[in-house]
Amino acid sequence: MTNRDTLPSNLDARSRNGLVLVLGWVCILLGAVLAAGGVWLITLDGSLYYALAGAGLFATGVLLNHHRLAAVWLYLVVWVGTLGWAWWEVGADLWAQVPRLVAPTLILVLVLICIPALSRRR
Repeated sequence: MTNRDTLPSNLDARSRNGLVLVLGWVCILLGAVLAAGGVWLITLDGSLYYALAGAGLFATGVLLNHHRLAAVWLYLVVWVGTLGWAWWEVGADLWAQVPRLVAPTLILVLVLICIPALSRRR
């Protein structure tokens, strides 16, 4: 049994890197849409959150595509900012938090799953 066979994901390095790239492009596309909508919302005197979160998600995708571990740290900052924004917007109403936090938390889990592939890529 080789060390590669003991990896929890049971994926070879090429597959792991491909999944990181796919997640990177998903983050870039979602980030671009979110940032563009956020800029429009700012012109309507709305929240800065969407533009900032979109820019952070876009940058996370770029870093993922370059296999940089900084992507994880950046997205953690975006996620913590999202928690703060959600609390500011609706307070402790957990049901109102669900639509604000489920998608960002899912993305966080996917980004965290990428850590082994990002750590091995030097």
